[in-house]
Amino acid sequence: MRKDSATHRVAVAITPQAPIFELAVPCEIFGTDRPELADPWYHLDVCSTEPDTTVAAGFVAHGAASMVELARADTVIVPACANVHTRPPEKLVEAVRTAHEAGSRIAGICSGAFVLAAAGILDGRRSTAHWMHAQELARLYPRVHVDPTVLYCEDGGVFTSAGTAAGIDLCLELVRRDHGTAITNALARRLVVPPHRDGGQAQYMRLPAVTPDDTSLAPLLDWARARLDQPLSVDDLAQHGHLSRRTLARRFHDTLGLAPLRWLRHERIRHAQHLLETTTMTVDHIAARSGLGTAANLRRHFTDHVGVSPHGYRRTFRTTRS
Repeated sequence: MRKDSATHRVAVAITPQAPIFELAVPCEIFGTDRPELADPWYHLDVCSTEPDTTVAAGFVAHGAASMVELARADTVIVPACANVHTRPPEKLVEAVRTAHEAGSRIAGICSGAFVLAAAGILDGRRSTAHWMHAQELARLYPRVHVDPTVLYCEDGGVFTSAGTAAGIDLCLELVRRDHGTAITNALARRLVVPPHRDGGQAQYMRLPAVTPDDTSLAPLLDWARARLDQPLSVDDLAQHGHLSRRTLARRFHDTLGLAPLRWLRHERIRHAQHLLETTTMTVDHIAARSGLGTAANLRRHFTDHVGVSPHGYRRTFRTTRS
């Protein structure tokens, strides 16, 4: 990483109507002097493509530095953009590309990944973004390897994070790499956040109901969803749908993109999520009600799909308390 001076220089990019939270996170972490933790701490520049840029909620960035300063920084952070469907400002894209070519560490928070992708520095790299934008990122930039399940990731000195609060996780990781675990833990205590969160973004992505384009399959899916607590097999589905096993498999593949048993497992985990959020049932009872059999089987499949254990998921999302 480039070091132009004793103080590590961090540049945070501002774009018009940028979400205020994602912008505030790096400003708080890197812009507040903390000599009792490390001296020197960081030097922060807030950089804008235009003078007095207005961001979300009417805040105006008076006296922001230029893209020239951003291109010279040791670390460049691009918070979320206002609209992922709009091409980011070319001045910003070019400045980020220049900084990367000069050896700067580059980080994108949430949809800030779209700026990094537009600059070409995510080509061939693993990256992430808010799970709501991950599919669009992959569509617009097919050379980017998008992983929508993680809170943040790094590939070749380029960092990206999921949305909103995941920006805190990413910034703490940057501090950890600069100053070590002890200082990062002390900083996290001051921010009243965990220094590291278990699991990934998948735990915040409620599994969608997989519905077919072919509506003739819908009655069979509804019938199966009403019987998830029963030991359904491919033969059961085929028999109720008046189809052969081979035809059933083809119809599922053509309309859902899933094999029948994979669809069943997907629906069972969705139902387990609902029960964990809204009931006080034990994990054993939820495993039985969702058709996953034993608590051990539920834990294995749930953790594989959601990224955290059923207990961890319930602790975060349960809405009904006894």
